[in-house]
This record gives sequence, C-alpha cells and structure tokens, in this order.
Amino acid sequence: MSVISNLTASHTAVNFPGTKLKFDTINGVSLKIPRPYQNGAFRVSELSLGQSSCAAKFLSVRMALVDERLARGRDVAEHSGVLAHELVQGSLVKWSSMMDKSIPEPPTAVLLHGILGSGKNWGTFARRLAQAFPTWQFLLVDLRCHGDSASMKKRRPHTVASTALDVLKLVGQLRITPRVLVGHSFGGKVALSMVEQAAKPLARPVRVWVLDATPGKVRAGRDGEDHPAELISFLSKLPKEVISKREVVNALLGEGFSKDVAQWAVTNLRSTSPLGSPSSSFSWVFDLEGIAEMYQSYEETNLWKFVENLPRGVHVNFLKAERSLHRWAVEDLQRIHAAEELASDGGGGVEMHVLEDAGHWVHADNPDGLFRILSSSFQGF
Repeated sequence: MSVISNLTASHTAVNFPGTKLKFDTINGVSLKIPRPYQNGAFRVSELSLGQSSCAAKFLSVRMALVDERLARGRDVAEHSGVLAHELVQGSLVKWSSMMDKSIPEPPTAVLLHGILGSGKNWGTFARRLAQAFPTWQFLLVDLRCHGDSASMKKRRPHTVASTALDVLKLVGQLRITPRVLVGHSFGGKVALSMVEQAAKPLARPVRVWVLDATPGKVRAGRDGEDHPAELISFLSKLPKEVISKREVVNALLGEGFSKDVAQWAVTNLRSTSPLGSPSSSFSWVFDLEGIAEMYQSYEETNLWKFVENLPRGVHVNFLKAERSLHRWAVEDLQRIHAAEELASDGGGGVEMHVLEDAGHWVHADNPDGLFRILSSSFQGF
C-alpha cells in the first residue's frame, strides 16, 4: 500500500536548495534521488510552496515502478491548486496520472469528510480498505475552508454545490474517474451534488454512499445533543491562538458539548510553537467564517428531486447511524424507500442501510460494521 500526499496551495515548483543528487538503483533501474534518502523513499525537507502554510512539513513519497518507468509522486511532480488531498493506493496499484494513459487506471473511491473535519478523518479507514482491496485507490480530500485547504482562498459562495465543484475539478486535474463516492454528513450532500452537477469526470456506473445525512432538511437534535451550528458559533468566540488543547476541551465541556465532540474539535488545532520551545501554543487550521456559510448551505440544500429522479447508472446508498445525533424523521425514511422503487424502474438504484452500535461519527464508532457494509462497492473490479 502506498500513500501519495498533496498538501500544497499553488503550482509553485518544488526546490531542493543546496541538495546534491545521488544515483541509486531499484530493480535494476537507475534513479536520481535527492538526499536525504532512505529505504526506497525520499524525504523532502524544504519545499517552496507559494502561499501554503505547510512549507515546513516533511512528507514522504513512496516510489513505484510501472512498466520499468518511474511513477512520480503527485506531491512532487504535480501540485494541485484546487484542494489539498492524499491518495492511498492498494499494493497492486501500479498507476500514476503522470504515466502513459495506456496503463489501465485503477478503480478509485473518493472519501469526503463532514463539517469541521478533514481528509485525515478517513486515513485509518482508507488504509484498511486499501489493504482489503489492493487494486483500488482512495482519494482523501480536505474540503474548502478545512484542513490544509483552508489556506487556499476560495471564492464565495461557500456552498454544498461550490464544494462539490471543487472536488470535480480536483479529480479532473488528477485524471481520475471515481467509481465510488463516500461522504459523511455534509460530505454526503457534497457527493450527491457531484453526481447531480456532472456526468464527467464521474464513471457510470457510480455508487454514492451518504453516511448519516438525508438529501433535504437537516433536523436539529433533541435537548442534550450536540448541535453543529452551536458548536461553530462557540468556536468562533474562542481565541485564534490558545496555549492548551485541554483548555479548549474543558471550555467545550463547560458549554455542554459532549466529550467526543470536544476531543474531535481540537483535532483542528496545530502547534505554532518553535521546535524545542518550553512554552506551547496552538492555532486553528480552519476558516471558521467560511465553514459557517457551508453549514448554512448544508441545512438549506435540498437534493430530494435528484434522488427521486436518478440518472441511469447511478446507485445511491443511505446509511443511518443507530444512535445518530441528527434526527431522521419517519418522512425521510418513507421517502427513501419510495425512491428505491422509482430508481429501479429508471436503471438507477437507492438503498437504505442502518449501522448498529454507532453514533454520528460512524467510521470511528463502528468501523468494523461500516467496513462490512461498504465492502460490497469494492468487489468485482
């Protein structure tokens, strides 16, 4: 299994100042590898990344041979100006968008996080999928205003539709044709919007998984449950720089948010302290103002008409978490079951699933159950 990362915000070329090149050999093929190198991988210690905030980061690129040619890692050869992303490839994938298109493209799944999340939320689960289905590759995306894409300024409006268009542009740029789209919560509506907006670069057939979200109205949780809009509002009142993650967790708990939500929220804090500094400081990585707009769009966006008139070759799966924080009304379930019959008549498909023993964060609460349910989409390729 290999992982290719792209954490950049511009098309600026990568520089290796003062670096000497060394020739090495892998499987009899002579390669130029910049120092420092180790174990068939090379480490990029200094990158010129334009406006990206990730310039000081280390990233590792695994090198693979395809028909005795080098498949260059996208983080070095092809910086995306669209969204930060990571590509997790199964061990049998021997393909790069930089290579000759005569090499068959592997089947690809795109994994989309929810509000206040990032592509890293899917990291462990994606690696498990890549191990079980080694011919597949999995694209993990940081949506606009989130994670490493937050530094990449996007034009308003910050909506479900504009977010979906970002992802469509990214897969087009990477020359990838996704066969499966998996979206959690806000990401579920983004996945639906991707299929609604464009026939290409999406494959037919394409399977869409909408995890713990409905196509229409977002129904507030009951008293005592966490409300995303309230969380966003509270986070906006906190300082942009804090000295302790624990301090933020305690503040959220004191405001009535659950421990799970509090611990999840602070994953968006990154250290700003110099290496070796005795003091600590952290800053938020997201664009909270943009995220507030995105969540409002999530509440307002209604994709029922699309779900009830699916194009041929589109199969949509809805998954409800048994202990979901977001209320599923009887009306929602009835409408999905009615759409199942309509879709089968039109050459598409709609299915409803329930993930037992899981709250809203399905891939953390019950990863085994989610894996079993999703696995059907990756078989037969």
